[in-house]
Amino acid sequence: MLLVGSVASVALSAGGGSHGGSDGPKYKVTVPQALAGGEYTLAKDISQQADAQVPHDGAGAHDIKSVGGQYTSGTKVLAMIGLYGSIDDPDVAVDHTIRGMKNSGSTEVAVPEKEFTPKGGGGPVTCGVDVRRTAGQKITMPFCVWADSSTNVSVVETDTADLAKDPQSVDLQEFADKTAKVRTEVKKPLG
Repeated sequence: MLLVGSVASVALSAGGGSHGGSDGPKYKVTVPQALAGGEYTLAKDISQQADAQVPHDGAGAHDIKSVGGQYTSGTKVLAMIGLYGSIDDPDVAVDHTIRGMKNSGSTEVAVPEKEFTPKGGGGPVTCGVDVRRTAGQKITMPFCVWADSSTNVSVVETDTADLAKDPQSVDLQEFADKTAKVRTEVKKPLG
């Protein structure tokens, strides 16, 4: 899976501080059967693999659980990796998530990340486009990331019909809007 190894250091290497909000985490991340209003269907739940690769405690995150899913829609593949628990500094968690995705020597930044405000609301998401080289093949991967005091989630999409799509042609506002839909579908209150 593209992302699991990349997010292993995600929020857990974030700076110190207290254990999140004084009342503890309020949300969890789930792996529903469909995402983005039913556009994508779950092909593989990778939660066990994700949870095995991500430490449960670190400098900036505590009592972390990891979940993930690989979804398909025609030729498109969408991967969602989520962490939930207590996250001390959501901005640092977003930065570390993005840095973790780029730590592979085979990944280059094609469109630098920036913050987007999704049309559906729900707070900003940070999106960009990376290009990964695997076995001589260029793979264009738009991504969006968000974090709050309870959750830290990455969403990445590829299109098998056009793996080497021009990164500049990706509509990141549209992808941010799709990610906001995903956020409402995967982020659920604890309890």
